[in-house]
Amino acid sequence: MASRVILLSGLVALIVNAALALDNNPILDFCVADTKNTVLVNGYVCKDPKTVQAEDFYASGFHIPTNTSNQLGFNALPATAAQIPGLNTFGISAARIDYAPGGIIPPHSHPRATEILIVLEGSQLEVGFVTSNPENRHITKVIGKGDVFVFPVGLIHYQRNNGSQPASGIVAFSSQNPGVHTVANVVFGSNPEIATDILAKAFQVDNNVINQIKSHF
Repeated sequence: MASRVILLSGLVALIVNAALALDNNPILDFCVADTKNTVLVNGYVCKDPKTVQAEDFYASGFHIPTNTSNQLGFNALPATAAQIPGLNTFGISAARIDYAPGGIIPPHSHPRATEILIVLEGSQLEVGFVTSNPENRHITKVIGKGDVFVFPVGLIHYQRNNGSQPASGIVAFSSQNPGVHTVANVVFGSNPEIATDILAKAFQVDNNVINQIKSHF
C-alpha cells in the first residue's frame, strides 16, 4: 500500500512539474505592447484595449527582398513584438530572410525559441545545427524551394546559400522575442571583453591569434 502511495505521489509531482513548465495561457483576448512604456516586465506592458487599432496587428513588406550587400551576404526583416505590438504575450514571431550567393547566417542560437524555416527561393541552401555536449553531433542538410527545416531551441545553428542565385525564406519562432546569440560576436566582441588568455586556453591557440580575431569585432 505504501509503495502505491509513493508511486501515485511521484506521478502527481511529474504532472504538476510538466504543467508548470508550459507557458501560461493568455487570460485576455490580447495584450498589445505599449513599446513606449518604461515599466520593465517579462515582455511589454499592455496598451489600454480601447486604444488598440488594426495597425497594432499588422506589418508589410515581406514580399520585398532585403539588401544583402554586406560582409555576410544575408539580411533579415523581423516581425517580433517589437515590430508588431499585437504579438505581445502570444509566443510567436517571424522574419523574412534573404541570402546572396555564398551568403551565410553565421553560427548562432536563439535562447528562447525553436525556429522553423520555409524556403521560398533557392535550391542549394545548406542548413545545420549541433547538438549539446557531450555528443556535439552536427546535423546538416541541403534544402531548396518548398522545403522546411527546424532548428531546436537553444542549439547552435547556421545557414549558407551554396547556389549561384539569391535565396530567400520565411522563418517562424516559438517566442515573441526569440533573442539571438551570434557565437563569434558573443565570444570575441563582448563588452567588456573576455580576457584573451581565457579564450586562448579555451580554443587551444596562442594569445596573438585571439587578439587578431578580436580586432575584427
